[in-house]
Amino acid sequence: MSRRVVGPFNRVEGDLEITLDVEGAKVREARVSAPLYRGFEQMLVGRDPSDALVYTPRICGICSVAQSVASARALGMLMGIAAPDNGRLATNLVLANENVADHLTHFYLFFMPDFTDSIYAHAPWHAAAAARFAAVKGAATRAVLPARAEFLRLMGLLAGKWPHSLAIQPGGTTRAVAAQERVRLLALLHGFRGFLEATLFGAELEMVSELDSDAALMAWFAAGDPLRSDFTHFLHIAEALQLARLGQGRGRFMSYGAYDEHDGPLFQGGVWQDGVHSAVPVEAIAEDLSHSWLEYRSTPRHPCDGVTVPAVPDGHGYSWCKAPRLGGQVVEVGALARQMVDGHPLVRDLVARGGANVRSRVIARALEIARVVIAMERWAKELRPGEPFCHHGELPDIAQGAGLVEAARGSLGHWLSVRNGRIHNYQIIAPTTWNFSPRDADGVPGALEQALVGTPVHEGESNPITVQHVVRSFDPCMACTVH
Repeated sequence: MSRRVVGPFNRVEGDLEITLDVEGAKVREARVSAPLYRGFEQMLVGRDPSDALVYTPRICGICSVAQSVASARALGMLMGIAAPDNGRLATNLVLANENVADHLTHFYLFFMPDFTDSIYAHAPWHAAAAARFAAVKGAATRAVLPARAEFLRLMGLLAGKWPHSLAIQPGGTTRAVAAQERVRLLALLHGFRGFLEATLFGAELEMVSELDSDAALMAWFAAGDPLRSDFTHFLHIAEALQLARLGQGRGRFMSYGAYDEHDGPLFQGGVWQDGVHSAVPVEAIAEDLSHSWLEYRSTPRHPCDGVTVPAVPDGHGYSWCKAPRLGGQVVEVGALARQMVDGHPLVRDLVARGGANVRSRVIARALEIARVVIAMERWAKELRPGEPFCHHGELPDIAQGAGLVEAARGSLGHWLSVRNGRIHNYQIIAPTTWNFSPRDADGVPGALEQALVGTPVHEGESNPITVQHVVRSFDPCMACTVH
């Protein structure tokens, strides 16, 4: 058996190192380390609660809106207020704008360039992949960056700027939309739909969103040139490399529910395991610190009572990341988890046939792009210029609240307590904290650590390409992980 340290992983925010124990040309064990400490939770203690709206978006430059929404929801719970319909719709649009842009960025700039690696130079599909997806100089980069930039103009209209907007508030949004601006929003969405249908999918969004099985997906794929779109290009490569056999998860999924509607979220929340859907027992969330470089390791704590006190790195830990568990169990979060919990038939069938794997995670993101953009068009039409976008309230001197939201990478939670009008405690569990956690006190590995077991490692590889595929299938954001 040999041991190697892989990292850092580029094309994504934050630091990440993975220690692999390799035996028989496969990963036997993996330990995922977040070697950067940041300390946003400590920065917030003692401050005015409204300061959280300024500080928490700066945890991340990729998913700052999600941090804003989680913080605003926690404060809204403290204040006992909810947004008017316009505020709800505008918040949905801004959050969806960021999440869809993140999915698009992940596919084109983080994930697909790995298939242009020289290790695949012998493969018959490599030349076309390199021409299309090579970092910086590939044809896809030249196509996607202008489309993404144009799509993000929606953020400017509704939130003023991105990242780190202050438009999201506990009672809604500060940026009212006039009638002519709603027309601009619809035009932006129409243009982005055109890019997705012509370039990413080569098909209408409704057709993609209505695919109901792996067989239906592959029948559509086989009905034309495999390189007719970037998504079918991925499916072509996924078949050649058998990506459905890489990165197997344990099949326990969680989602807090995404995008508020009148009758519940667009994507319902819950836990999915062994064919059973149940509500998320939020009170059963606890963070284990036994393998983290943090103090107070003895007992897992619910984030309402959590502490984040750094300790000198020693032999008892290997990451600044905590190990969140749901009822003592590891869960996977992200687009695949959201679509599993929501019950989309294509994703349910993918997981039933092949489990949580590299292929199914990427397909779930692509499916989510289609489903969310269709919803965005409806939300923009439902905006009512001239009606309120924000309600106001008073912050109490003593209270406790939580803000739960679905970021692009999965379930994000903010837990806040206030005493004497100041923040007494602020704890955050980010999506990558769930997926990239270290072991817990029972020695149970985190979601990525489990998914890496059995991954092939080729002789002479210093940064194994198959390991990169598995890691990137979870779309890590390590800056959020250690916030």
